[in-house]
Amino acid sequence: MDETVNAGDIARLADVGRAAVSNWRRRFEDFPAPVGGTASSPLYLLRDVEAWLRRNGKPFRVSPAERLWTRLRTVDDLKLGEALSTVDADAETFEFLHERYLEAHSRLLNPTPPEVVELVTSLIGGDTVFDPACGTGNLLKASGARHKIGQELDPVSAAIARRRMPKAQIITGDSLRHNGIHQKADAVICDPPWHDRAWGHEELVGDARWTYGLPPRGEPELAWLQHCLSLAKPGGQVAVLLPSAAATRRPGKRIRGNLLRAGAIHAVITVQPGRDLWLLRQPVGKAPEHIALLEEPGPIEPNTRVIDLLDDDVDLSPARRSRTDASAYLAAQSSFAVPSLPELREQAAPPMTTIGELVRSAPGRHVVTSPTGATYEIDPDRIDPDFLEGVLRAAFARTPTGSTRLDVRRTQVPSLPLGEQQRYGRAFAQLKALEDGLREAAGLVRLGYVGLLGGQIGPV
Repeated sequence: MDETVNAGDIARLADVGRAAVSNWRRRFEDFPAPVGGTASSPLYLLRDVEAWLRRNGKPFRVSPAERLWTRLRTVDDLKLGEALSTVDADAETFEFLHERYLEAHSRLLNPTPPEVVELVTSLIGGDTVFDPACGTGNLLKASGARHKIGQELDPVSAAIARRRMPKAQIITGDSLRHNGIHQKADAVICDPPWHDRAWGHEELVGDARWTYGLPPRGEPELAWLQHCLSLAKPGGQVAVLLPSAAATRRPGKRIRGNLLRAGAIHAVITVQPGRDLWLLRQPVGKAPEHIALLEEPGPIEPNTRVIDLLDDDVDLSPARRSRTDASAYLAAQSSFAVPSLPELREQAAPPMTTIGELVRSAPGRHVVTSPTGATYEIDPDRIDPDFLEGVLRAAFARTPTGSTRLDVRRTQVPSLPLGEQQRYGRAFAQLKALEDGLREAAGLVRLGYVGLLGGQIGPV
């Protein structure tokens, strides 16, 4: 079967960004036509792409590992993981193929981001480490433990983990319903499938692992948290990645309170928007009086009294500290100022064009990013970057609430020479500074309200 590549593969072969590949598709009529895939992720014949790159003088390199990946990609997507687990390749090549596999199935597999893996494994260590929901083994492989044991529900992911870690023990099965790990570890690390609401609440009502309380049906996170604690030796470290909502949802407050009283919680750290890392220990000795609540990774120093958390909410979210800490208000009040409005005047409407035509008229390598994260590569000597960023922001700002998806490229914008674009760009930059200032002001107003209400600050 013919080998195929997608836009990301082409970008890697030619050592360019994906935006450059999109630009080639638009600018060059002889760019290879798609032979499969979807409208948003088309596939091209590798031999056609190689010929086109050669014909247009663009350097590229197809390594043996990359060529092996293109052959694997010809397999049905549903069987790609199974094909990967049986491929004949050395360890380095297999890691390359595994990385490509995660990229191709990122939404389905939801792998732990590399920077989070690095953080978790830098904080947790020991001679023996368990991961009861190990997936393809990212967390377990990165740990420095001599003895590694993992369990994974999906047999394909478990097979891939075994290939990546030949010396580790990888068990296939449902860790909550049928725990296959019957010893205790120095440390437990886990990024569990906390979105699974059919986790076994009915079957596990009387389970001995629920030392801190029966997890509510809609709180699988707290089932995984207690399962991981049950696998650790007394004093053993536990690191579990959970959605931020697990720190505040009311159904789980009893369990959170019991964990605090027992001294099981060491820290809760926000590692990504909507995702927290919980650091725990299998309790031994006296429970600590303080824990660390951190809004971003950093030195883990206790900063919050446990007694202050044992209220009606048992809110363990790191953001609670910024909601009650008035120091930000006091630090900003002396120097805070909202940027001024740009001076604008009424004028006759200039000729108009569209954002799409504007971008097509001046291709280049300078990247401008829209509010949605889309990128546009332009020549800054022909289009002012501040002007383009401004019209992109304006296009989204005027979209009516509840409207259908905006086709930003069709948005009408002034057609201006570069000098005029620069004047507009300065005005757009002033408006953006004002917008950011107002957002900061709203945050300070909230801190002022909370500080006055709680008595932490008072009027002069």
